[in-house]
Amino acid sequence: MLDKNAKNTTSEPSVASAADGNAMVSTDIDLTLPEYYISRELSWLSFNERVLHEALDPRTPLLERLKFLAIFSNNLDEFFMVRVAGLKRQIEAQVSRRTPDGRTPAEHLQAIGDKLRPTVAKQQDCFLEVNAQLHEHGIHLLDYDELNSKQVTYLQSHFENQIFPVLTPLAVDPGHPFPYISNLSLNLAVVVREADSEETHFARIKVPKVLPRFIQLPKELQAPGTLWAAVPLEQVIGKNLTFLFPGMVVEEYYTFRITRNADLFLEEDDADDLMLALEQELRKRRLGGSLVRIELQSDTSSEVRATLLTEMDLHEDDIYDVKGLIGLSDLMALIGLPLPEHKDPDWTAVVPSPWHRINLDDVDGEGDDVFSIIRRRDRMVHHPYVSFAATVQQFITQAAADPDVLTIKMTLYRTSGDSPIINALVSAAENGKQVVALVELKARFDEENNINWARTLEKAGVHVVYGLLGLKTHTKVALVVRKEHDGIRRYVHIGTGNYNPKTARIYTDLGLLSCSEELGADLTDLFNFLTGYSRQKAYRQLLIAPITLRERMLALINQEIAHGTEGRIIAKMNALVDPGIIQALYQASQAGVSIDLIVRGVCCLTPGVKNVSENIRVISVIGRFLEHSRVFYFHNKGNEQFYIGSADWMPRNLDRRVEAITPILAPHLQRKLTNLLDICLSDNRQAWEMQPDGTYLQRQPQPNEPEKSTHVQLMQQTKGSTAY
Repeated sequence: MLDKNAKNTTSEPSVASAADGNAMVSTDIDLTLPEYYISRELSWLSFNERVLHEALDPRTPLLERLKFLAIFSNNLDEFFMVRVAGLKRQIEAQVSRRTPDGRTPAEHLQAIGDKLRPTVAKQQDCFLEVNAQLHEHGIHLLDYDELNSKQVTYLQSHFENQIFPVLTPLAVDPGHPFPYISNLSLNLAVVVREADSEETHFARIKVPKVLPRFIQLPKELQAPGTLWAAVPLEQVIGKNLTFLFPGMVVEEYYTFRITRNADLFLEEDDADDLMLALEQELRKRRLGGSLVRIELQSDTSSEVRATLLTEMDLHEDDIYDVKGLIGLSDLMALIGLPLPEHKDPDWTAVVPSPWHRINLDDVDGEGDDVFSIIRRRDRMVHHPYVSFAATVQQFITQAAADPDVLTIKMTLYRTSGDSPIINALVSAAENGKQVVALVELKARFDEENNINWARTLEKAGVHVVYGLLGLKTHTKVALVVRKEHDGIRRYVHIGTGNYNPKTARIYTDLGLLSCSEELGADLTDLFNFLTGYSRQKAYRQLLIAPITLRERMLALINQEIAHGTEGRIIAKMNALVDPGIIQALYQASQAGVSIDLIVRGVCCLTPGVKNVSENIRVISVIGRFLEHSRVFYFHNKGNEQFYIGSADWMPRNLDRRVEAITPILAPHLQRKLTNLLDICLSDNRQAWEMQPDGTYLQRQPQPNEPEKSTHVQLMQQTKGSTAY
């Protein structure tokens, strides 16, 4: 695939002129036509279908199939809360502007419903199949109607003592307006009748989130050979409604769940205090925005259906009928069940040599400490194959304790609730070091967590800043300034993922650890840009958004266009959306450049179209780990150029976020990236090939061909390697 013996270069290409860039490119095709672009929304739904396929695939271990069913639902909830909510806002504002694929917001909304409803039905069928198989292995998620008399008696008693006191039935009548329904809440719509008449009443009961979703039966009431048996909480409530409505006849009840707009609207220009303004918006989110979806039990009567739609001001198009369990994201609670043979084999991240020989008491520069390891040569870590705790976390922890470290500066986009990184920064500040943390308050769905961290850090004496007006700081970088015998030295970490030890176990991410003078100087300039009034316009090695990244990426693509059929581009990312980048890739394909794109999620580019993108191939790798690393490769006539960083090829990453992409110059690290890209491109187990119509086909091993899974191969390689 790559020319592994090619000479490395540190030179940057200049941006080619339109004439230069198009010299070998056909000009009689309009590359802006909608037929050459896939809808971002529909492409995302295709991605989530690939996630669902891991649950459908019998090759996936049984409990892992359950996990993917839950992930599919979690993903879908966020899609509605953000993307569908955004489309509805545009429709309300009478926006009719078409996206590059040619659709208006209303057309997108219709297309989403048409594509999604069959997929949700497929998910439910899959759950029924997996649940039946779980029964065969002693895991019984039971329907209340399946219970014997002793089990029913137990649950009635449990309901009276443990559930009934928590519930609040809310009547709906002229004296009781329809109650507020909170976001993602599970509810019962109940119809009761007066015992001595035909008069009926409507009531709503919220299924409390403070109680477990699945009520476990005691061991003595379980069938022989059962490992675990439980009944959904909403069924236990539904079958005991007479306790809540004494003297009334319960006619019918149905389960439903609603989704609200959960995106934040923050007018930064008008905010005197960004944190205060964000807290006010978070309070609004907790109350919930407008409704965007209702999931209904599929056999819900027409009368109850009409009541819900009328009272919540919803339309038929907002209904998603579910014929089984609503809210399958709660299945995550079952993943910890004791069936190791039905899970992926345990994986323990490798502590690479020489990291496992680190002596925390030896920080004089002579022994094996983090800094001596990095000084010897640049290091690249690939999580979760390589331990995050033993490398990146150790880097920050040792810097906090090292008396020769003067300054630590970091960006924090997302981190865990018990983050050792935060504790290390607090410790560093208490040790008298200059500590700067850029906490991105606007990281979606982590805003409250980040506000709490910001306050913790500020109390410890850390200089906390919140980034630039109108921009999210999405870059993942750390800078450590250390006093050594020959002067001041700067150590850097530049990564593709968050400083989060929990996600580092399930997200695949890359990170560069280096003491390069140029990278250290670039990060110094970047932090000055982020914390002060710097208007830095040029960097030595880093590609920085929104300053130089778009220009440089286009220049690198144009460089390959100039090389024509000798050109080669490989790019690995989470999403490819940006029309400008897509058009440049089309031009490169027209010029004969060979292009492979490894795009896990949304891809709006259409590959394999004659005279437009016939030299472009797109695959998506979906499996045990979430592919999150971004890698960019340009052949440059053998003078190969490799980059890693935090940015996808999306307008928001290129224009509305602070991002950092670093070149990888060391030949031994370039070989590691070559190996990673080769493995991804040769995958015949987890890889899906995108077709010209936007659909995906999963690769399958050919007869007598060994199965080549990206994640399995990388785990095997890492476990057997000592070269770090």
